[in-house]
Amino acid sequence: MEKQQEFILVSAPNKIGEAFIRQLKVHQLPFVAIVNNKGEQNRLEKLGAKNIIMVDTSELNMWIMPNFPIGKVFLFENSLTLCCRYIQICRNWTSEPIYVITHSNNPRLIYKGIGASHVIHTNNDEVSFLIHSLVG
Repeated sequence: MEKQQEFILVSAPNKIGEAFIRQLKVHQLPFVAIVNNKGEQNRLEKLGAKNIIMVDTSELNMWIMPNFPIGKVFLFENSLTLCCRYIQICRNWTSEPIYVITHSNNPRLIYKGIGASHVIHTNNDEVSFLIHSLVG
């Protein structure tokens, strides 16, 4: 039986996350965006995201697993609290690595302690190194 294609899950609340989504589209990689409000959803739809999961991050019992397979997860940090919540949500959806990409100096151990596989600190908006890990 052929394995169903997994979707890359992305939280893109900032410019580097948006650049990552553009690169996913250029390389025609299947992805789904995760958002927690309508404004974020509208912004990502304008960017061309076709698949968007809206979650209520305050309601634990509302975190329903998507009906399609989730592969690697890329969370672009804008808020420590929201990023932690997304890690908790997504860890139940995939056994693949969860990457947190951050500009801040928030403690890596917090993210790793709740389920992130990798915490990548970057000072620029260059995302090609992330794409190479998906297409190469």
